[in-house]
Amino acid sequence: MPPASVLNILQRLQQAGHEALLAGGCVRDHLMGRQPKDYDVATSAKPDEVQRLFRGARAVGEHFGVIVVPAPAQNQEGGQDWIEVATFRCDGPYLDGRHPQEVSFSDAKHDAQRRDFTVNGLFWDPLRDEIIDHVEGRADLHQGLLRAIGEASQRFAEDKLRLLRALRFATTLGFRIEQKTWQALVAHAAEISCVSAERIRDELCRLLTHPNRLRGFDLLCESGLMQAVLPEIMALRGVEQPPQWHPEGDVFVHTRLMLGALQPEAHLPLILAVLLHDIAKPATFSRDEDGRIRFHGHDKLGAQMAAEILRRLRFDNETITQVCAMVEAHMIFKDVQKMRQSTLRRFMARETHAMELELHRVDCLCSNGLLDNHRFLLAKAEEFAHQPLLPAPWLNGRDLMALGHQPGPMLGALLRRLHDAQLEGLIENREQAIEWLNKQPQSD
Repeated sequence: MPPASVLNILQRLQQAGHEALLAGGCVRDHLMGRQPKDYDVATSAKPDEVQRLFRGARAVGEHFGVIVVPAPAQNQEGGQDWIEVATFRCDGPYLDGRHPQEVSFSDAKHDAQRRDFTVNGLFWDPLRDEIIDHVEGRADLHQGLLRAIGEASQRFAEDKLRLLRALRFATTLGFRIEQKTWQALVAHAAEISCVSAERIRDELCRLLTHPNRLRGFDLLCESGLMQAVLPEIMALRGVEQPPQWHPEGDVFVHTRLMLGALQPEAHLPLILAVLLHDIAKPATFSRDEDGRIRFHGHDKLGAQMAAEILRRLRFDNETITQVCAMVEAHMIFKDVQKMRQSTLRRFMARETHAMELELHRVDCLCSNGLLDNHRFLLAKAEEFAHQPLLPAPWLNGRDLMALGHQPGPMLGALLRRLHDAQLEGLIENREQAIEWLNKQPQSD
C-alpha cells in the first residue's frame, strides 16, 4: 500500500467530492510487484481547489494543473516530501517538441489518452483497491510490451523526449517495444536533437546505470538515437584493431563487450569511461611500414574528446574530470610492472584508481584476456595495505629552506625527489631524510 500521507491526500480529495487516483509509474510498479519510487495523484479537482484543501500546497505548474502538497518524508531522516497532485487534463498542440501550448481540464479517460505508453496510462484507487484502465495497459503490462497510447508517431511528435524514455523503459523494465511504436521511434529518432542536452543526459544516465545497460546500448544503436545523440560511438564501427591484441573484432564490438562485462552496480563515471575510452581510435588509426595497426596518442586525444562530449551533454565538472582521467590513464596499465615503486604508488593513489582498475579488467577480458597486470596491482594493493600509499613527507618546503635551500622550482623538484626516496623505502624517518638531503647539491 502507498504511504499513509499519500492515502490521506486521496481521502481528503474524495471526501471533498472530487475523483482522486494514483497515476503513472507508481501504478505500473505496484502491478509489477515493485516498490514505487514516488507517487503521483491525478484528480478532478482544479488547482485552486487543491490548494484550498491542503495547507502549504504550492503551484509548480499551475498552467498544467500541477500542485505539490507537503507530506512527511518516508525516509529515516524525517523531514518533508512533496506529493504531486495534477488535475485531469487534455493537451493542446505541442509546438516545441516538449510541451503543449495550452491545456484544458477534463476527466480520467481523456487524461489517460494524452500520456506516453499504455503501461504508464493506468490509474489506481488504493482506497477501493481498484485499477482503472482506459488504454489496455494492463494487458500490455502482462505481456511485457511497451506500446504508445493511440498513434505512436503523434505521441513522439508531441514530446521528443519520449523517444529516449521508450528505450529507458524497455531497458529497465525488460519490455519488448511494440512493432508500430518501434517503427515510429526509428522514424523520429533524428528529432531528439530539439530536446535539451540536460534532459538527454538524464535519460542516458538512467539507461546506462541500469544492470541491463547492454540492451539499452543496443536499442540506442539500432533505433538511430545513438547516431543522433553520440555519433562518435557509431564512428567506432568498422575501425580495425590489431588481431593479436583484439581478436574480438573492431573498436565498436570491443566497447560493447566491455559495457556488458561491467559489474551491475558500476558507477556512472566508470560506465562513461568504458563507453569513451577508445573514442579517439578512429581519429588516430594508422598502419606502420610493416602494416601493423597503430593508434598513437588515442588516450590523450580520447580524454580531450571525452571532455567535449560530456560538456556537450552538460555533465558536471567532477564527472568530466573523473572520466577524462580514466580515459587518459587506461594505457598506463601495460607498464605497471616496470614502474619504480614511487611511481607505482603515486599511480595507485589516484582518486580514480579503483574505477581505472575495473576498466582495465574489463578491457583485458574483452580483448586478449591477459590479466597479469591486474593481478600484479591487486597483489601490490595487499602489500601496501598496512600503510598509506602516499605517506606525508618527512620534510616540507619550510624545512628545506631552514636548511639553506632557496625557494623556487628547484626546491619543488628536490621535494619530489625526497618524497620519491621515501616511497622507495630508502628513507624511513626524519633524520634519514636530512641525511639524504645533505648529500644533495643545494638549489640556487
